[in-house]
Amino acid sequence: MEKNLVLTGMMGAGKSTVGKILAKKLKRKFIDIDQIIEKKEKKSIKEIFDNKGEIYFRKIEKKITLDELKKSNLIIALGGGAFINDTIRREVKNTSISFWLDLGLKYLLPRLRNIKKRPLLNQENLEETIKKIYSDRKKFYNESSFRIKCNSTKIEVIVEKIIKLYADSRNKN
Repeated sequence: MEKNLVLTGMMGAGKSTVGKILAKKLKRKFIDIDQIIEKKEKKSIKEIFDNKGEIYFRKIEKKITLDELKKSNLIIALGGGAFINDTIRREVKNTSISFWLDLGLKYLLPRLRNIKKRPLLNQENLEETIKKIYSDRKKFYNESSFRIKCNSTKIEVIVEKIIKLYADSRNKN
């Protein structure tokens, strides 16, 4: 049974993009937790936040994430806030090899500037909001198996780095 490969990090860091490429190269199934939530709820994440609130969303996110982590051989992109949850983080550590896609604020800002579908960003001062979210979350992201600095790195290089680290860590077990 192969361990899952889990991607975590800030919204806009490229978890879904990197995950899809990894899945192709490793011939694994790719799971995007946010997409599963939207499909099950038949609503966008923004609509879930607007209509039912963040607490409801986090409850659904936790259940779906834990269900997916019970499986093996997957490439999983977590939602940006999922890794903050103690239960999810513990389960990721037990079942998976995790990678924090760490994209600096200077690179995140342009990616997130005009996105309206991210509920936590619909605030007046986007830069301050992103800085605060990043600052609050980085101590959790730092508990990942590996940290990949993505700032000006080409996506192919990021993918190859993850594949090598994943293979090396599996060989040690």
